[in-house]
Amino acid sequence: MNLTRPFSLPLWTVAGPVLACAVLFAVWGQTLGGLASLVLAAVLIASVTVAVKHAETVAHYVGEPFGALILALAVTVIEVSLIVSLKISGGAGQDALARDTVFATVMIVCNGIVGLCLLAGALRNHVAVFRVEGSSPALAVLIPLTTLSLVLPQFTTTTAGPTYSNLQLAFAGLMSLLLFGVFVFVQTIRHREHFLPVGAPGEGREEHGEAPARHAAVAAFVLLCAALVAVVGLAKTLAPKIEGVVKAIGAPSSFVGVIIALIVLLPETGAAFRAAIGNRMQISLNLALGSALATIGLTIPAIGFVAIVFEMPMTLGLPPKEIVLLVLTFAVSTITLASGRATVLHGTVHLVVFAAFLFLSIVP
Repeated sequence: MNLTRPFSLPLWTVAGPVLACAVLFAVWGQTLGGLASLVLAAVLIASVTVAVKHAETVAHYVGEPFGALILALAVTVIEVSLIVSLKISGGAGQDALARDTVFATVMIVCNGIVGLCLLAGALRNHVAVFRVEGSSPALAVLIPLTTLSLVLPQFTTTTAGPTYSNLQLAFAGLMSLLLFGVFVFVQTIRHREHFLPVGAPGEGREEHGEAPARHAAVAAFVLLCAALVAVVGLAKTLAPKIEGVVKAIGAPSSFVGVIIALIVLLPETGAAFRAAIGNRMQISLNLALGSALATIGLTIPAIGFVAIVFEMPMTLGLPPKEIVLLVLTFAVSTITLASGRATVLHGTVHLVVFAAFLFLSIVP
């Protein structure tokens, strides 16, 4: 690794966190108008994108498996900060926000991102090809994680309603961490070759290039921390406006979770789409399904810890309509990922399910 090459971070990734923190300082504690809210929303989205970019730089420098964990932790901090900020500002009406956000993430990833990437890859290369031994394990972990976190609370009897007791919540959080940890170990160490692009056995560094220099990685870590501070502060500032927009369009409060998931998944969506267009469908699926796994495997334990320590009520069990959509999603995903090849039809089916999810989120 060459440690003497010049500082290589793009200028926009350096200026972004500094500008975001300056904007946060300028608007903190003030009442925002419509135009100011739009500007702040754009800064928030940019901050999320920059934070993920710097997390990727740090992850590339430290290597696996710690790199994957750093990236997952950064995304988790962003998502948890958005959930907690909106939950605190919304009070008791946001008890189900964590559930709505995690469910929305699974639906967006398994239907929206996967469908978009399969469609784009099939249109570009006639047939999208990926490794079954890489995509199936991710789905095999995602299904029990989602069931344990979002379906079982609807049927437990220790507490009233679709909730877990503190002991049940702690158990679900620990099991989520265990499954996510084993998956990261398998993906990055034990069976790393299963997750490499088709036609590149034993390789996998070509999509990342040479590791960054130490000073670039240190700078990226500092800027990552600044970007995360900006995300947390901006989310808290924008929380009332986000809820106001949801009410204005007549959508239920659960649509706030969809907005959070869309913001958090924006960088991953772009990266997965670029990989699909470049005929690296396995990398695309790794990014997409990995985002969903990190969301449940890390966000649920983090939110659960906050709920237990600060005695915040949290509703986890999904209503019947959402359970039906979840079962449909996993059934279609299982069929799609079982052959290692997909056409435009597979991508279209996923996107139709995603459109149904969005429509029913606004018009339940």
